Amino acid sequence: MIKLTDLALRRGTKVLFEQASLTINQGEKVGVTGANGTGKSSLFALLRGLLHADSGELSLPPSVVIAHVAQETPGVERPAIDYVMDGDHELRQLEQQLAEAEQAHDGNRQGELHAKLDSIGGYTARSRAARLMNGLGFKTEQLDQPVASFSGGWRMRLNLAQALMCRSDLLLLDEPTNHLDLDAVYWLQEWLGQYPGTLLLISHDRDFLDEICNRILHLEQQALTLYSGNYSDFERLRAEHLARQQSAYEKQQREIKHIQSFVDRFRAQATKARQAQSRIKALERMERIAQAHVDSPFHFSFAAPDKLPSPLLTLEQIAAGYGDTPIISGTRLSIQPGDRIGLLGHNGAGKSTLIKLLAGELKPLAGEAIPAQDLKLGYFAQHQLEQLDPKASPLLHLQRLDPRASEQQLRDFLGGFGFNAEMALAASAPFSGGEKARLVLAMLVYQRPNLLLLDEPTNHLDLEMRHALVMALQEFGGAMVIVSHDRHLLRSVTDQLLLVDSGKVQEFDGDLDDYRRWLSDQLRDSDKGDGSNTSGANSATSRKDQRRLDAEARQRLQPLRKQLEKVEKALDRLQQQRNELETRLADPTIYQAERKAELAQLLLDKGALDKAHAQAEEEWLQCSEALEAAQA
Repeated sequence: MIKLTDLALRRGTKVLFEQASLTINQGEKVGVTGANGTGKSSLFALLRGLLHADSGELSLPPSVVIAHVAQETPGVERPAIDYVMDGDHELRQLEQQLAEAEQAHDGNRQGELHAKLDSIGGYTARSRAARLMNGLGFKTEQLDQPVASFSGGWRMRLNLAQALMCRSDLLLLDEPTNHLDLDAVYWLQEWLGQYPGTLLLISHDRDFLDEICNRILHLEQQALTLYSGNYSDFERLRAEHLARQQSAYEKQQREIKHIQSFVDRFRAQATKARQAQSRIKALERMERIAQAHVDSPFHFSFAAPDKLPSPLLTLEQIAAGYGDTPIISGTRLSIQPGDRIGLLGHNGAGKSTLIKLLAGELKPLAGEAIPAQDLKLGYFAQHQLEQLDPKASPLLHLQRLDPRASEQQLRDFLGGFGFNAEMALAASAPFSGGEKARLVLAMLVYQRPNLLLLDEPTNHLDLEMRHALVMALQEFGGAMVIVSHDRHLLRSVTDQLLLVDSGKVQEFDGDLDDYRRWLSDQLRDSDKGDGSNTSGANSATSRKDQRRLDAEARQRLQPLRKQLEKVEKALDRLQQQRNELETRLADPTIYQAERKAELAQLLLDKGALDKAHAQAEEEWLQCSEALEAAQA
């Protein structure tokens, strides 16, 4: 049990929280949320004994074993798997004591220590460490590579594996998904779901919090508030509280109206298809989400692109990779205005390679990438955060993009990204990862792209900024291609999924729940392949046959998908015409006597449009049902 009684914590002169009283019971899984700077990481430091309360009391169980993820990884030559096993401190102590007993030729002591090792699973520790590393994306041949050979992101995965290796009573995780891909996020989610100890989890991934946590600890206005339920439950409860405040309520209504207009437009063409259903469900949740974020400091939108050529970018039989080794090959892709594409695939399958190819940062090894003459890319990747001018302020970064803009215009724009007052004029060198990411996004949005390429755009962003980004992307008028481990982002803003696997890029027929099942099937096939040579051959043959059957199914379904896509575009066009006509009919002057003939014609046009729209909806329904029947 963790118990806080009238506790206060300050950093310097700043009060982080005070008069905090709460109890967290053994085995509870608690999501820790709050804006940057409210004291989440300081709370973790307090629990680890690195900070002391200014007043009040913190009570922890005696002899509690606490695990956390180290923020630094030494560049040592120690094998990675040994580094991970170091997380089990009791194991290492027993091994050291056993070595001393062997040197002293103390047989009785050796027997005692071997019994203790057996009781803590010491003889299976290496296989346990290997499973942890495999779950976090390490290949078998990487287990014995030196720690120094891995990049920064992969070293953070080693630190995470080391923390999970510890047989802890209390596990403290601060943004554990930041350096993971979607496959590893799914694995970690399942692992934490089975973790028997108490978990405190700082995360800005709402789906991750929803799946794991049964309580939410929210830090706000120098107070700690503990809510029952998962993150969605917390949003609902906080929304009800905020709605009681009149100013917040009025702002909330404007946000809900904005969201509802988008839902209505989408609902007209998405009633049954599985991918569309997934998106509808996400949109239906957004009213509640908006209520819980009415006091967010972040509000921005993408201006309409100057031009929208069609297609924006075409790939013809592209092969791409590094050196002379292709990672993907035979890729054909045509990106049209309005496309909203999410990329799926195992770590290392080529998702980021494809994004770099689309961005022009990587030249094709074969084939041709054909950009439209008026293509205007907006590319976001983590390495761009380090390419900011450390001496330049957010304002100066924008002034370099648009020297003609007035300072006030640029400061107003930056305010929507949380760069207010002095911060807009401060050098970017000391900015946090989240602040740098917001600045790169602000620069990207300001340039009015017509094709967005986003490679893990939510890393380092807090929940409020993620929500603002989702809202802006919902209304973006161009095309987008996204790689992200944030499932809420993918569900909310994409309507087409491409799978990058085995060197190929192909449409994924399903939603993220289907992708999770696909990953499980892949893992099961892999486990079967670990048996004898005969069973491995049979498994390989089975997978080859399955890939052939899948390819045949995709080929059979392609005409139906193309017909469905054609009807959806017709519905979009008809709906736009109806909206324009209804705007004209809403003009009070149209009902004046001298405009009687014009009104009559508008009403005739409306009748014809309504009829055409109803016929298109019926055709869409028939196509959807035919596609579902063919997939059954």
